[in-house]
Amino acid sequence: MASSVHIKISKFLSYVLRHKPEAIGLTLDAWGWADIDILLQKAREAGKFKTLDRSLIQKVVATNDKKRFVISQDGQRIRASQGHSIDVNLQLAPAEPPVFLYHGTATRFLDDILQKGLKRQQRHHVHLSQDIETAIRVGQRYGKPVILTVKAQLMYEQGFVFFLSDNGVWLTAHVPAAYLTRLADHRS
Repeated sequence: MASSVHIKISKFLSYVLRHKPEAIGLTLDAWGWADIDILLQKAREAGKFKTLDRSLIQKVVATNDKKRFVISQDGQRIRASQGHSIDVNLQLAPAEPPVFLYHGTATRFLDDILQKGLKRQQRHHVHLSQDIETAIRVGQRYGKPVILTVKAQLMYEQGFVFFLSDNGVWLTAHVPAAYLTRLADHRS
């Protein structure tokens, strides 16, 4: 289990690498990468985590249960794996999904989703998981969870594009309601 300091740093990194790099004066490249040394400098200048250093960033990346971040092979840059609300190109190649993927949400959103489908909202993609347990954890963040089964292979065969992020999250632009069923309603 991550320490409270690691959780705070993870939330900070998510904020600046996925949503608001300008909040600390940071600039990401077109692919979402930030130079770690510049990130550290900007965080200190902004009064955030004065004890934050390269080693602590590496620990947070290595221990993050959702693998939200990736450090470049040369160890000099960091980026969020997915979930951006800012314009970045993660350079992900289209991938063929499994037959079914899953999406966790709260029951209060269910009627709207079953009418309009899953939309990306403020993010670049709809996030889908390959396993039910992850979908349950995601749904619990928003209230009483409900799990939707996505007919991913059928979507793919009908021309929808899927990507697999570095941390195993499946991404697509939209899931029309016709490809969704409540897990309890799903029959193999």
